Amino acid sequence: MEYFRPDVEKMDRGNLDSFIDERVRHTISYAVKHSPFYKNWFIEHKIKPESIKTHEDLRNLPIIDGNTMRKNQPPQTPEFMFKSVPWTDVYTIHETSGTSGIPKSFFLTWDDWNRYAEKYARIFKSQGLGKGDRMAVCASYGMNIGANTMTLAAQKTSVTVIPEGKCSFPLRVIRDYRPTIIIGSVFKLLRLAEKMNEGGVKPEDSGIEKLVVGGESFAPESRAYLDEVWGLKTYNTYGSTEGSMCGECTERAGLHVPEDLIHVDFYDTDMRDFVKDGDRGKMVLTTLVPEGKKAGTVLINYNTDDISRVISREECRCGRTHMRIENPRREAENFYISGIPLNRVDIESCVFQRENMEYLTGEYEAFLYCGITEDECILRVSMECRDPEKCDSDLVKNNFRNKLFSINPDFSEHYSEGDFDIIFNFVGKGELELFRLKGRPKRLVDRR
Repeated sequence: MEYFRPDVEKMDRGNLDSFIDERVRHTISYAVKHSPFYKNWFIEHKIKPESIKTHEDLRNLPIIDGNTMRKNQPPQTPEFMFKSVPWTDVYTIHETSGTSGIPKSFFLTWDDWNRYAEKYARIFKSQGLGKGDRMAVCASYGMNIGANTMTLAAQKTSVTVIPEGKCSFPLRVIRDYRPTIIIGSVFKLLRLAEKMNEGGVKPEDSGIEKLVVGGESFAPESRAYLDEVWGLKTYNTYGSTEGSMCGECTERAGLHVPEDLIHVDFYDTDMRDFVKDGDRGKMVLTTLVPEGKKAGTVLINYNTDDISRVISREECRCGRTHMRIENPRREAENFYISGIPLNRVDIESCVFQRENMEYLTGEYEAFLYCGITEDECILRVSMECRDPEKCDSDLVKNNFRNKLFSINPDFSEHYSEGDFDIIFNFVGKGELELFRLKGRPKRLVDRR
């Protein structure tokens, strides 16, 4: 097993916690000195910065979120209150849009880029990537940082990059350059496999040895099917402009958190208090700034709105000691039916039941509508078939319902009582509504 920073990645828990506490103290000091927002924030909340000595002390501080950031940047304020360096130290500027559509602004220094790249470099090493590998990156290059960060991480791990940006590249790229790794989303990689098969290139014979999935959460069932289609193992990564890069090692036993570079706590979804290990909650992120380094945007107790849980803080079989978390889900992708949360990933689990995949391509879209009364809800699910005339629709329907009811039995009760209904629609290839829309497709849409 190879490591990018073995001295840190294999540090025993006691020393690691002490190291984190040291970084927390420095981060608080840095924020007070350099962040206009936090200078005011500590005064406003009557918090003495010197009282924050350990990572446990962070739990006593208020939580901020994306709305906090939007209220502290133009046009709401004359200056970017979260910008923590002079303009001369800003290397790149990035935006991420929230549910309101108003972008949040992030400022990255070259130090930030090196830390971000190190997080991905650790992930790549933990997945067995290294010198001699050729990596096709099917993530967009632009205001989003994922593709650029992975490209920089590849340089640090001696991996050759093929910066495609999309998985719709011509098959000659695979024939001529023989990539050994492809990075993309589950659906991009499934479409690529279909394109390869149609072009006479079998995925299992292509020379590709690993798939790395990033950019969005996914169901275990869809990854298992992706593994089957390609005949190899898929590794999961997770990241954001805020710097929450985590990733699976070859054990695939949860995503390792680089605890010396980011601190993560979990708050209950009702935002009342922090939860214990093993319980799901919203990820609350603190960026940790090493002494002597610069950070363009410092975040302390930032609610990412992603939902996950601690799987373990014990040493992994790979030898890494940093904690592992569950694949995060976006709270923004939760919709509520009679108070019951329904997530896009839940729909995906139902679609990708293994028996279903004899008839389905995996492409789907789902919509929520009001019934006859406002208390009634209709879930309309459209699924793309390989051949609609040969699709065993009854089997697919039963598998879908059974899985959904097993995810949350309350859905079964509401279904039996008639205030929740599921309507199925089976279409041919390319006939889903999402194929006619530009931009990133929304798989679950609330039209109530």
